[in-house]
Amino acid sequence: MRELETNRLILRKLNENDAESIYNNWANDPEVTKWLTWEAHNSVEVTKEILSIWLNDYDNDSTYRWGIELKKTHELIGMIDVCRYMDDGNPEIGYVSGRKFWGNGYMTEAFKAVIEELLSHGFKNIYIRAVDNNIGSNRVIEKCGFQYLETHQEEQKNRLFNVNSYKLFL
Repeated sequence: MRELETNRLILRKLNENDAESIYNNWANDPEVTKWLTWEAHNSVEVTKEILSIWLNDYDNDSTYRWGIELKKTHELIGMIDVCRYMDDGNPEIGYVSGRKFWGNGYMTEAFKAVIEELLSHGFKNIYIRAVDNNIGSNRVIEKCGFQYLETHQEEQKNRLFNVNSYKLFL
């Protein structure tokens, strides 16, 4: 996995020094995590434990996980990764960013760079899902050229959500 660069962002491997930024910028925020499959972290120690797992995952060639860093300030504002592989062997993307960075086009910029990178690795299709009520995320997905497939119900955190599935058709 190589580092990616856009006009405003550097997409890079996470490292052990990122725990505080991850915790402070998004992992501890219930408003950010309400649409995710995991709960907000209640301490930086939880973030450190999870980050350790993510760092070990880099030993696997099929791991694609980038921290999203602002070029201007070098602040880590989010992350984007292949969260699972579909039955056809193609990737499903997941992403998250801190609330104070929403609405600036950062995730669209990062997502487009990741799409290019994955296509250059020979993937033919890319998938993503978003909770129906997560308007911002659904907009990012559509801006990146994905087409809606279906809405289905999915249980997350002991609640039932309507989840939209999308696919990038080439």
